[in-house]
Amino acid sequence: MATFRIKRYNPEKRPDPYYEDFEYDFPEGATLLDCLNHIKWTQDGSLTYRMSCRSAICGSCGMKGNGHALLACQRQAAQLLKSGDQVITVEPLGNMPVIKDLVTDFKEFWEKVDQVKPYLQNKEKAPEQERQQSPEEFRKIDATSTCIMCGACYSDCNTLEVDKNFLGPAALAKAQRFVGDSRDHATRERIKELSKPGGMWDCTHCGECVERCPKPAEPFYRIKELMEVALNEGVTHNNGARHALSFVKSVKHSGRLNESKIPIESVGYFNIKGLLELVPVG
Repeated sequence: MATFRIKRYNPEKRPDPYYEDFEYDFPEGATLLDCLNHIKWTQDGSLTYRMSCRSAICGSCGMKGNGHALLACQRQAAQLLKSGDQVITVEPLGNMPVIKDLVTDFKEFWEKVDQVKPYLQNKEKAPEQERQQSPEEFRKIDATSTCIMCGACYSDCNTLEVDKNFLGPAALAKAQRFVGDSRDHATRERIKELSKPGGMWDCTHCGECVERCPKPAEPFYRIKELMEVALNEGVTHNNGARHALSFVKSVKHSGRLNESKIPIESVGYFNIKGLLELVPVG
C-alpha cells in the first residue's frame, strides 16, 4: 500500500495550499497518472490535474513527483517509491502560478516562447512547394523539434527561481530550432535579441533541464549551440560572451584560469559602472 501525498490548492475554499494523503495499492506497471485517475475516480472527484494522450506525446500531465518535474503518464509509480518509504509526493510544476491542485498557469511560459519569434523568417518569395532541406540540415534542428512544451524544464530551472525575466530553457530551445534552421534568414537578428539580459547568457549551466526533459530535446545543449552561434557571428558585446571569451583566452595563455582577470574582462575594461560593481563593499 502506497501513500500519495498530493499538494492541494483551491482558492475558492481555502487560501493556502496543503497536503492531503491518499492510500492506494496500485498494480504492477501502473503509472503515476493511472494512480491519480484511480484516486480521482474512487476517492476524491475534486482532485484536479491535466491529462490527455497518456502516451508522453502531448505534455499535458506535467507535474512534480518527489520534488522533480516529470510526465505523470510516463513514470511508473513503483519508480517513485524510495527504498523503505511508501510515500510518493505529488506537486504542481514549479516556477508557475498554481490555479488549482496540480494545474498551473502557463501564461508566462507561452509569453516567453512568443518572445523568441518561433516561426520561420525567410526574406525570399514563398515557393509554390515547400522549402527543402537536406537530411544533414534537418539533423541540426532534429533534437529540439521533439520538444512537446510540457514545462518540465521550465519548472525545475534554477535561474527562473531567482530571475523571472529569464526566458527559460523551453523558449531558448525553441529559439535554437529556428536559429539552426537552414531556411531561416534572421540568424543574426535572433542572436542579438537572445544575447540581451534574460537571454541565453543568463543560463547557469546547472543541467536540470536536461535531467527533467522527457524527450531528446535537451534544452541546455540547445542553449550551448546558441552561444556558439553568437560567438561565431561576433555578437559578443555582453557580459556572458565576454566571460566565455576571457575563459578560453586565459586557458590558452597559461593553461589555467586567471580568476582575478576574468571578472574584469567579463564586464569590459571600459564599462565603468560594471567595474565599480566589482569593488568589494565595506
